[in-house]
Amino acid sequence: MATAAERLSTVQALYAEFIDTFGNVLFAVSLLAIWGVMTLIGVVIDQGKNPSAYFNEYPAQVARAVLRLGLDHIYHSYEYVGLIGLILVSLTVCTFKRVIPARLPPLHPVLVDKIPLHAFIEVNGSEPAVRARLEGFFVKAGWHVRHKIFNGVEWTFADKHNWARRGVLVAHLGFAIIAAGTTLYWLKGYSGAVAILSGQTVQVPQNGDMLTVHSFNYTIKPTQTRGGLVYQPVDYVSDLTVTGASGAATRNLLRVNHPLEFDGIAYYQASYGYGVSFRLTQAGHPVAGVPATPLFEGDAFPVGPTGRSIQYSQFVGTIDPRAPSGIGADPRPFNPGVVVTVLDGEQPLGQEIIPLGRAVDLGGGYRLEPVSYRLYSGIEYRHDPGIPLVGLGALVLVAGVCIAFYFLPARLFVRLEGEGDRWTVGLAAQTPKGYTMFEEQFAALVASLQRSEEATVS
Repeated sequence: MATAAERLSTVQALYAEFIDTFGNVLFAVSLLAIWGVMTLIGVVIDQGKNPSAYFNEYPAQVARAVLRLGLDHIYHSYEYVGLIGLILVSLTVCTFKRVIPARLPPLHPVLVDKIPLHAFIEVNGSEPAVRARLEGFFVKAGWHVRHKIFNGVEWTFADKHNWARRGVLVAHLGFAIIAAGTTLYWLKGYSGAVAILSGQTVQVPQNGDMLTVHSFNYTIKPTQTRGGLVYQPVDYVSDLTVTGASGAATRNLLRVNHPLEFDGIAYYQASYGYGVSFRLTQAGHPVAGVPATPLFEGDAFPVGPTGRSIQYSQFVGTIDPRAPSGIGADPRPFNPGVVVTVLDGEQPLGQEIIPLGRAVDLGGGYRLEPVSYRLYSGIEYRHDPGIPLVGLGALVLVAGVCIAFYFLPARLFVRLEGEGDRWTVGLAAQTPKGYTMFEEQFAALVASLQRSEEATVS
C-alpha cells in the first residue's frame, strides 16, 4: 500500500504534468487554431437549417457528411463548448503561471552589471541630495519611482507604462468574456430557418411565435456581362406579421439585408423559391401519398407501392429548348417547369424537365403532372442573448492586444554605492519584450541623466 508521502508525490507529479501541458504556449495556440477552424466551418456552413436545405445546396455526399458530423449545429455541439472550456483552462494556467510572473514581477534586487542594459554614472553630493536628484530626474521624465530596502541596502525602482504589463491579461479577459457569451448562446440561444408559402402561417418551434407571410415580391435585374446576360436578384421582401406567444403582433416588411427584431429574436429574409403542387395518377385515378400542399425543393413522395419516389429538385422559370440543359437563363416564370428526380431508395435513376401543367408518362400507367406553383419566403431566425457579451469581449480583446503590442513597459533598477560626496549610480533596465527594443531609449536616458548631473555640478 502506498504511503502518504508516495501519494503526495504522485499528486504533485500529476499537478506538474497538468501545469506543463496547459501552460504550454504551443498547446494553447493549437487549441485556438482548432477553435478558429470550427468557428470558420460554422460561418461557411449555414447553421440550423432543415436537412433538405443542405441537399439542395451541396452534393448529396457533402450534405450527408454535414448532417452526420453535426456541422449544421456546430456552435451547439459538445465538442465546440468543450473546446472553449479547454481554452479557458489553458488561459487560466498561462495567466497565473506564466503571464503574471513574467509581466508583473515583484520588486527585487539584481546584479546590475549582469543585465545587458546597464550603465554606471559617477555623481557628487551627499547621499540624501543625490537620491533626491535621481528621484526628481526620473519623476520629471515620466517614471513612477518606488524605494525598497533589501538586506540593509536601499534600491530605487522606476517604472514606465507599468499598466501596459497587464495588456495580455486584458486580452485573456476579453477571450473569457467572448467564451461566456458563446456559452450563454449555447444554453439559452437558438436559430433556425423556415420556408413559408405566400398566405401561410408557420410556428417557430423554439418560442411559439407565429409567422404569417401575407405576400412576397422580388425584383430581378438583367445585367449584361462579358459572359452574357445575367439575371441577378437585387431585392426580395416579405409582408410579414410576427405574433408572439403572448398574442402581441407586429406587421412589417422583411427585406433582404434588413433584419427585423421582435422580442429579442432577429428575423432575416434569407431566400425565396417556388412551392409546386403535383398530381400523380395511375390509369387516370389519383395515387395516394402525394402531398396536397405544395412541395419545396428537395421534397419527395412515393410512386405508389413501386418502392420508387419522385423528388422535386428545381423550379425552372424559363424552359428554353435552345439551351444545352433545356433551362433558360431567365429565372422568372415566363415558360415555367420543374426538374424532377426519380429515386430508387436513395439512388437517383434520372432527371426530367416537365413543363408546368403538362403530364408525363412514368411507365406502369403512372402519369405525373406539376399543376401549379406558389412563391415561398425563406426566413431565418436567431435568438442570441450572448451577443452583447461577445461584442464587449471582442472590444476588450482588441484593447488588450493593442496595449500589449503598442506600449513598452520598462523597469529601472537603481543602486547607489559610495561614501561621503562621491557616489556611483548603478542603473539597469528590463522590459517584458527583451532588451533590444529598449536599447536606444536606455542610451538616451543614461545620456540625459549624465547631462543633468554635470549641470548640477557646474
